[in-house]
Amino acid sequence: MSTIAKASLNAAQQQVLDQLGSTDRPVFDPALRAQLRHELDQAFEPMIPAIPKDEPLFVSKRSIGMVHSCEQLFVADKTEEFQWSVPIARGIVSHKAIELLVGYRGNPTPLELVESAIARLENDAYGPGDFLLGLDEGERAELVALANDRVTTFMETFPPLERNWRPVTESKVRAEFANGQIQLSGKIDLQLGYARGNEAGKVTIDLKTGRSHRTHIDDLRFYALIDTLKTGTPPRLLVSYYLEQGTPHTEAVTEDLLWTAARRTAEAIGRMVELQSEGVVPERTPSGACTFCPLRTSCEAGVAFLAERAQTA
Repeated sequence: MSTIAKASLNAAQQQVLDQLGSTDRPVFDPALRAQLRHELDQAFEPMIPAIPKDEPLFVSKRSIGMVHSCEQLFVADKTEEFQWSVPIARGIVSHKAIELLVGYRGNPTPLELVESAIARLENDAYGPGDFLLGLDEGERAELVALANDRVTTFMETFPPLERNWRPVTESKVRAEFANGQIQLSGKIDLQLGYARGNEAGKVTIDLKTGRSHRTHIDDLRFYALIDTLKTGTPPRLLVSYYLEQGTPHTEAVTEDLLWTAARRTAEAIGRMVELQSEGVVPERTPSGACTFCPLRTSCEAGVAFLAERAQTA
């Protein structure tokens, strides 16, 4: 996979290269794409009448994760008005900076990439542009420092992105069903490699901060499902890359994995549709997500969970 000299890599970068650079390239059944779509079409068919024609159901890894973790959080998130903050903007800026790294000529520093990313995002009418332009000098400095830390960590622990790996950042994937009434979509942080016909070669990477969590695996499986529906050949490897640890957690893609992702997606969408109906009461399932839930001060189950966790911390 690489022409990089081993002497030019540190131990963390070499570990990533060793884990991601396997020459094992599984071959998938060319009929898999059609089979997955057929099964999903059948699963979605009874749901379609309950979806308003002028309000398509947009499904992301986030919405699926919320339905499977706490239905009340899913409902609350749909009605809560989104608000930008420095921590949220940090992720957008960091990803944009890494995106620029792929095509940047020369040897840019993390700070140069971050500043360039902010300058471009300030002109984005559909993103955080207004928020970024409204920051005072202290808030902007804080954002630059936070994003710089994340980009620096990536450049220190991930091997340099070679052009022959065909790196793609912020890659959008989408699959539509029932004439667009149900739309599965995602944005993949980083992809390396490519398929050769039905022979898998692509590596799908999600950049993460904080601790590892089970939902991170499910998020990547969802991406693999949509990518398979898009191209017909699945990625060969899924990677959660934890910046603070400088380590990749990997999972090889199999047909069983894709069928599991399809079933999980169909189950979540079925419940999303049900929750749109009057009289359906969402279940409340306390978890670590209670910390960020907009109902964290009014949900009795969530309040009790957070209080118990604080006592045992």
